[in-house]
Amino acid sequence: MQEHEHDRCEEQCIHPEVIESVRREMLGAVPADELAQLFKVLGDNTRIRILDALFRSELCVCDLTALLGMNQSAVSHQLRVLRDARIVKSKKQGKNVLYSLDDDHISELVRMGSEHVRELRR
Repeated sequence: MQEHEHDRCEEQCIHPEVIESVRREMLGAVPADELAQLFKVLGDNTRIRILDALFRSELCVCDLTALLGMNQSAVSHQLRVLRDARIVKSKKQGKNVLYSLDDDHISELVRMGSEHVRELRR
């Protein structure tokens, strides 16, 4: 990748007070790893489409297969990945299993990510 002049400082300078302030607030190694794992799980088109659907409504696996045009086994596999990462949750309702986003943090990630992408397309 080509380096641009706006990618570097023209003059070497260090701001110790800013560095120390930021260092105190930054994630430690373990939380940073956990956040990276979250973004890895989110880095899949099919899982994003599932989350987009679940952002709009609680759905069963059958509904998700119809929405995504995929077979139940493939959707179930993706849901298992999302559930293991605590991004979605499930509950049994009669003979069906209903899925929803795990909490408001996940809803906000989906909402803000969608808004960001829409703004980029303008």
